[in-house]
Amino acid sequence: MHYSAKIIFAVLSLALFSLNANAQLSNKQLTINEVYKNVEFPMPKVKEAAFPAYEITISQFGAIGDGIFKNTEAIAKAINHVSVKGGGKVIVPSGIWLTGPITLKSNINLHLNNGAILLFSRDFNDYPLQKVSFEGLNSYRCVSPINAKGAKNIAMTGEGIIDGNGDAWRPVKKMKMTDNQWNNIVKSGGVLSNDGKMWFPSEGAKKGNEVIATINFQVDENDKELNAIKDFLRPVMVSLVDCKQVVLDGPTFQNSPAWNLHPLMCEDVIIRNLSIRNPWYSQNGDGLDLESCKNVLVYNNTFDVGDDAICLKSGKDKDGRDRNLPTENVIVKNNVVYHAHGGFVVGSEMSGGVKNVHVSNCSFIGTDIGLRFKSTRGRGGVVENIYISNINMTNIVTEAIGFNLFYGGSIPNLEDQDLKAQIKEDKQYKITEETPSFKNIFMENIQVAGADKAAFFMGLPEMNLKNIQLKNSILKADHGIEIIDADGMQFTNVKIISPKSNEVTIFNGKNLKFQGIAFDEVSDTKVRILGAETQNISFRKKDFKTSDKPILFSEKVKTSEIIYE
Repeated sequence: MHYSAKIIFAVLSLALFSLNANAQLSNKQLTINEVYKNVEFPMPKVKEAAFPAYEITISQFGAIGDGIFKNTEAIAKAINHVSVKGGGKVIVPSGIWLTGPITLKSNINLHLNNGAILLFSRDFNDYPLQKVSFEGLNSYRCVSPINAKGAKNIAMTGEGIIDGNGDAWRPVKKMKMTDNQWNNIVKSGGVLSNDGKMWFPSEGAKKGNEVIATINFQVDENDKELNAIKDFLRPVMVSLVDCKQVVLDGPTFQNSPAWNLHPLMCEDVIIRNLSIRNPWYSQNGDGLDLESCKNVLVYNNTFDVGDDAICLKSGKDKDGRDRNLPTENVIVKNNVVYHAHGGFVVGSEMSGGVKNVHVSNCSFIGTDIGLRFKSTRGRGGVVENIYISNINMTNIVTEAIGFNLFYGGSIPNLEDQDLKAQIKEDKQYKITEETPSFKNIFMENIQVAGADKAAFFMGLPEMNLKNIQLKNSILKADHGIEIIDADGMQFTNVKIISPKSNEVTIFNGKNLKFQGIAFDEVSDTKVRILGAETQNISFRKKDFKTSDKPILFSEKVKTSEIIYE
């Protein structure tokens, strides 16, 4: 075996060993006491919901589990009865329980027995419009299938299934379906877009798509056409607003109209032992969106969804800044993500800030991006003090690690001949309350055994990414690492295996330190440095063992600013 092949084989063996070791750790169900271990910041003990011993079943109030009878009234009666008694458990027995929206009250544990399917109605008339926050903006949407506002001490537990019947609501893009699937959904009814490339459940949903595209989802009660586009204003499946002591433990949550779980401005939240599922083609089919929440545990869950899986948010643009409530004190441990746009995600709606977050012992298998940080000009907000460790990734479609502060905008192209014009245009932007900031983010023991790109770090020219650290990691991907507008990054003991391109590209990087960097032996040029503002880049010569000229400078870079010793 060739020497370089032996090296790569050894590194891959080490990566697979680490992957298996961490996978075994992830398969172990953590206790709540174990969740608090090795957290890098003072983490308040989450106040867990507790309930009186009183319990009833919904069938005692006339509910029928045949999948045909609509049980909205019976379930509401059961919840009201237990609430009047001071709280307890409302049991959903084995069966198929068709229902309209359910409103949880304080001191209620909605418990689904094994074999119970809580199936929400496909009749849009069951879901009136109400004022909500959607995608971080104040808006109007249809009422959520499960909802609570201002409730304290609430839970959803058990081994049953909660199904939002989301296929009745969601538009579907033809490109995301097989020919047979597409033909079946077209035959089911609904209408097609003018170009025939998207299916809508109704004319109102189609019209809503055309209207909302011009106003960024932000509608209010004075909009004349609000009721005409009601079908388009699909709700999140579980909406918990301003609630305290919330426990979601055990059920499967699936097939949501939009986002699956959306705790908003909640405190003391425990999300554990859940299976969260949506079709991969589902529009806005997020798994969990924690927005402006405080003191949260997320552990022992699996996700297989159509958009981001575990996502931290805090409002969008001015609405988010006016609310000014960060998401803070969050522990995310021992979760597995299959299909998703992002495994663990911050943003893009982070205008109130995100801070004090620990993420560890998670596996991402086939996600589009693994660790995903996103924002854009206009958001504002600060993301800081994020600690990520022991993450395993395989078959990542794009970047294993991705930071994009041009989300939804035009990303600078380093190969573009008009890059100078882009840079000149960027210089007009000043730092204001609308400028997002990402800083003090620490990643360790990240194992990547397959991705298109190992990592992509892109800040803004006026607000660089600051103090981002990656250490003790192995990144195997078709392409290496790209760094744009970053200040104070550190890479320590990182193995980069990227056979198709130069391993590291830096554009306008400042105060970057590389120590203990190991490369594969495919390319002679290990580092490409661009940008007139690049300065104070530090390498160790002994890390470049296979090339006489490992660093390629553009003509605009001051080589005196590069430390190579």
